[in-house]
Amino acid sequence: MTSEDVINEFRAANALREGHFVLSSGLHSPMFLQKNLVFMNADRCERLCKALADKITAAVGSVDLAISPAVGGIIPGYETARHLKVPSMYVEREGGEFRLRRGFHIEPGQKVVMVEDIVTTGLSSRECIAAIKAAGGDVVAAACIVDRSGGKVDVGVPLIALASLEVPAYPADNLPPELAAIPVEDPGSRRLAKA
Repeated sequence: MTSEDVINEFRAANALREGHFVLSSGLHSPMFLQKNLVFMNADRCERLCKALADKITAAVGSVDLAISPAVGGIIPGYETARHLKVPSMYVEREGGEFRLRRGFHIEPGQKVVMVEDIVTTGLSSRECIAAIKAAGGDVVAAACIVDRSGGKVDVGVPLIALASLEVPAYPADNLPPELAAIPVEDPGSRRLAKA
């Protein structure tokens, strides 16, 4: 599956939006990928996650677990794990930091792929990877459906992206005039818990 195939899946789900958006990273962008409109369709989600699982296997071979950051990574993490034929787990914030909860456990040295939905700055991925390592996992790679950085982000381990786009993102105090002129939308979820 090519990057264009992936973006066409987003287009078909009306999940590729243009305007002025504040991302979960706090950066502002003229494009937002509303991944939940993609993941709500089981066939579409399966196509994307099977292709991601195939790409992971081709890059790193077999793994023991797939672990994702909650909430956005849970669905693609589960579906990718299903195609990898490994258990799926996720980390959640507890006291502001990602931790395994709900009885999830990693055996020391288990090979883990961290599966994310969309990566922009890599913050959630890095935090998730740190939690996996703290729990004893050997993170052999990170994987995502879309890398919005165009391959520039560093998550500390190899990043396997099903699609790579270079979408501009700007700090709030350095917006281009054409973006600043458009009303801003905040469709993400990271700031909801802080409200």
